[in-house]
Amino acid sequence: MKQLTIIFSNILITFSYICNPTNNQDVMNIEDFRGYCLSLKGVTDKMPFGKAASEYDRNLLVFSVADKWFCFVNVDVFDFCVIKCDADRVQELQALHNDIKPAYHMNKKHWISVCFNRELPDSRILELVRDAYELVAASLPRKEKERLQL
Repeated sequence: MKQLTIIFSNILITFSYICNPTNNQDVMNIEDFRGYCLSLKGVTDKMPFGKAASEYDRNLLVFSVADKWFCFVNVDVFDFCVIKCDADRVQELQALHNDIKPAYHMNKKHWISVCFNRELPDSRILELVRDAYELVAASLPRKEKERLQL
């Protein structure tokens, strides 16, 4: 696991500790995760926080469809991702899975943080990413959906 060399807020330190990877040999990595996100129709990625005060925030990679975010992750630390979620499912998912936490820097009613390389299988994480993508894509105006052929 990479060691962080800068001091973060207590919340971030907690996440770094909570999301320490297990000894699992088959761990998800940023390249595979990014590839999956970009395989979804109309998805783009960007790093919009180049001028942020913290190095952690400067390294956030955001995935969006029609400029509407559905997921973001730190490309250097890669300990968890933040995923858009149906508000009706947030508390249920957190109760069912220790690796799903309240969202980092986002509205905790609509976003969750999901730890990588712990007990939650990669396939389930990718399923949550797809759910987030579909939630955001469904909210797009009809013309935008047609333009993206969704």
